[in-house]
Amino acid sequence: MVDPSIYMENSADIPGSPWRGVLTTGIYCRLNCGSRRPSDKNIRYFHSSEQAEEAGFRPCKRCKPNEGSHEDRNKDAIAEACRLIENSMIAVSVSALAHSMGMSEGHFHRTFRKYTGLTPRAYAEGKRAADLRGQLVKGKSVTETLYDAGFGSSGRFYAVTNKALGMTPTHFVQGGVHETLYFAVGETTLGSILIASSQKGVAAILLGDDPDNLLLDLQLRFPNADLIGGDAEFESSVALVVGLVESPQNAPDLPLDIRGTVFQRRVWHALQAVPAGKTISYDELAKQIGHPRGVSSVASACASNPLAVAIPCHRVVKSDGSSFGYTWGLERKQALLDRESSQVTQGAEGGATMSLRQDQH
Repeated sequence: MVDPSIYMENSADIPGSPWRGVLTTGIYCRLNCGSRRPSDKNIRYFHSSEQAEEAGFRPCKRCKPNEGSHEDRNKDAIAEACRLIENSMIAVSVSALAHSMGMSEGHFHRTFRKYTGLTPRAYAEGKRAADLRGQLVKGKSVTETLYDAGFGSSGRFYAVTNKALGMTPTHFVQGGVHETLYFAVGETTLGSILIASSQKGVAAILLGDDPDNLLLDLQLRFPNADLIGGDAEFESSVALVVGLVESPQNAPDLPLDIRGTVFQRRVWHALQAVPAGKTISYDELAKQIGHPRGVSSVASACASNPLAVAIPCHRVVKSDGSSFGYTWGLERKQALLDRESSQVTQGAEGGATMSLRQDQH
């Protein structure tokens, strides 16, 4: 039963009020609900969904005014879908996930990609690859890992693991043995830089004060790989990376060999979408990837980033805009942010310079 003593008389009394109740139906909706608008004399406005329900109104089944905004519901649904994928021992079909989220398959696919940067299938394969990485690290044999992970064929298993690990599973277990990485050390205005590249692309960009320490860091990351000093052909890639450090707003199209867990890749993919001259908070980044409670995990993924500047983790700041933590040093982080802010204002002039530089290579 609708209680007329609770509702407000008109929308002017509640600026920006997003809830309206309809006396003739006893239902309340969002103001932007797609249902037919009732007569003004039958509308009453509310401060909250709770107040509407206290007055005896029922929530609309179309706009679901008691379940948060459409954007929030989509984020929650995708976060739940990610949890289902991560906790499932078998591959879950897109149609089954869409049905469980109350979405059409097409809408679910588009929404999932919007918030994670991956298709549901790619996300599931990334999750399985991360599981494989963990099992191989624990010492399980490749054959045992293949069947435990539920792969139906060795061909599919090797296709997924080669892409995720950057090498064959056997080589991964052996610490990267037989993998060849070309590397070079140089100097920038921010100090020393080491660039290492595999056949797939740039695998590491390390910044620091001491070239010897950077080489040691590379050896620890790839303990059994064959490290070869870069040749003349590799030097052109090095020049592009150095140019990226000096002019981060003019990012060249570098092929990257990105290695990480599925969660790390989600975070890094989202970071690559943050434009030069802009920043994003850890909270915002966590929400953007559909993991609003995973702020600490997001921070850890940023700290694990092996590709300085190319994956711009320096653009992540605290909620108040201040810098907090940076693998390559807070002074470098602030210098990069200041440099980007300054260079972005140059606009077309900076873009023309980069075009000329690329033509020269």
